[in-house]
Amino acid sequence: MNKVGLYLALLVSPVAVADNMVNWWDASVTVLYGDNYDLAASPSQTTLTFETVGDWEYGDWFAFQDLTYFKGDYNGRNNTTYGEISTRLSASKIAGQPLIMGPVTDLSLALAYEEGEGDVNSLLYGVGMDLNLPYFSYFQLNTYRRQSTGDHNISDGWQLTPVFRMDFPVGRSTIVFDGFIDWVFAADESNYATHFHFNPQLKYDLGATVFGEHKKGQLFVGLEYDYWQNKYGVDGINQNTFSIIAKYHF
Repeated sequence: MNKVGLYLALLVSPVAVADNMVNWWDASVTVLYGDNYDLAASPSQTTLTFETVGDWEYGDWFAFQDLTYFKGDYNGRNNTTYGEISTRLSASKIAGQPLIMGPVTDLSLALAYEEGEGDVNSLLYGVGMDLNLPYFSYFQLNTYRRQSTGDHNISDGWQLTPVFRMDFPVGRSTIVFDGFIDWVFAADESNYATHFHFNPQLKYDLGATVFGEHKKGQLFVGLEYDYWQNKYGVDGINQNTFSIIAKYHF
């Protein structure tokens, strides 16, 4: 599948699922501009992110595709792509009854696939947890085993991925603080460093303020912070940068 086809599939894929199986779904496009990126074709770059997320009868899904443009010409190109697709199969949904153990409200089989240019593709599999924590709209904690699918990909190991969101009402609008952490805390290869990637966004619901209540939750503007210790598993490369973002939900 070419990249354009993949973008379209991400946006319309929930429509292909029977309506009575989908509880809710969302598709969005984000424009991001930032500087001071390490191990990149240029320090400054602009990224379009196509994204879909949803909840269905037996679990949930999340997928995104990045199309990143950099300044200048790098090996005859001015852009690169990267994407991930993940799904979780919920124990409580499959069993048909709630699974509550203290703050843990569900356990899932968590699966993910990372896809990029070059030999960077990896399959991830493990256990996901949903937690009910104060002040969080949601908090998920996924523990994965990483398994590369290429001969020269040395990223095999273990990864912990929290995903979270917090909502703060402000007048007629809302400020959203959400994001993820990818922490590769154990690596199989000695020349692949364990690394910590913290990527939160702070966004203001501009649509609700400018266009009214009927546009609430559609147009957001804000900042993204990106801290990546030992980026790509390269020891000593620590990325620390901010980007401005605009995000539109269809």
